[in-house]
Amino acid sequence: MSTVYGKVAVLMGGSSAEREVSLMSGRAVLAALQGAGVDAHGFDPAYEDLHRLKEQGYQRVFIALHGRGGEDGTVQGMLELMAIPYTGSGVMASALSMDKWRTKMIWAACGLPTPRYAILDEHSDWDAVVRDLGLPIFVKPVHEGSSMGATKVERAGQLRAAWELAARYDHLVIAEEFIAGAELTAPFLGERALPLVRIEAPDGNYDYQNKYFTDDTRYLCPCGLSPEKEREIQDLVMRSARVLGCTGWGRADLILDAEGNPHLLEMNTSPGMTGHSLVPISAGAAGMSFPQLCLAILEGARLA
Repeated sequence: MSTVYGKVAVLMGGSSAEREVSLMSGRAVLAALQGAGVDAHGFDPAYEDLHRLKEQGYQRVFIALHGRGGEDGTVQGMLELMAIPYTGSGVMASALSMDKWRTKMIWAACGLPTPRYAILDEHSDWDAVVRDLGLPIFVKPVHEGSSMGATKVERAGQLRAAWELAARYDHLVIAEEFIAGAELTAPFLGERALPLVRIEAPDGNYDYQNKYFTDDTRYLCPCGLSPEKEREIQDLVMRSARVLGCTGWGRADLILDAEGNPHLLEMNTSPGMTGHSLVPISAGAAGMSFPQLCLAILEGARLA
């Protein structure tokens, strides 16, 4: 068994709405690391207190948690206090990237393209939101991932119900302008941009079911863009990560409109690592096997 990385905990599961996806990611990562000879063990914070990591002698942590309580800076802060190196972004970048509203404010302040938006609450003027953003509109919880609680609003009368659904997941709800075009995702590993992946979901609906539990969604990598256009988008994504302070690895999602203009949607600092996940697809196109990808991410484990 390799001693290069010491004893490694793969954090998975947790208590967020994305628990089941996290378990799928974590089990895949754990199997890959163990297959590569790493002394890796699964660790579910829903059943074990994080301070046990120190007590049990873990020397590195691979974070395969998704959503709140794993991707939002809280776990990262705990690991910082225990001085245990971990994969992915630090406390600040994790917290910012998990917050779709503040991510967009930072991108907009830095001149990076992102769709227009409005924050919704029970006092919102629904007609004014529609007039400003047009239709369709995407309504999402600010602090959830994997399309949890998200709705594509096609008619003005649906907007309040969409807010009510999203508000079950989060006290902050965002409405986002719909940009018609190609859906792309752009992973990065350290300072290296990986190949773009084009997503073609049934009826253009890349929801929770089509992300993780069907084989109907198509993932195209190479994505079909010219090398020059792909490099342009990769450069934009790396800038979008740097202004948020992201490190280690991650994935930005974006839309390429009919005129070829990219629009940044959100940043993921602990992306999925399931059989349908996008970072492994991209890494595979770059010649990197799933175990090699997991080892490269683990190699980058650090304290912020």
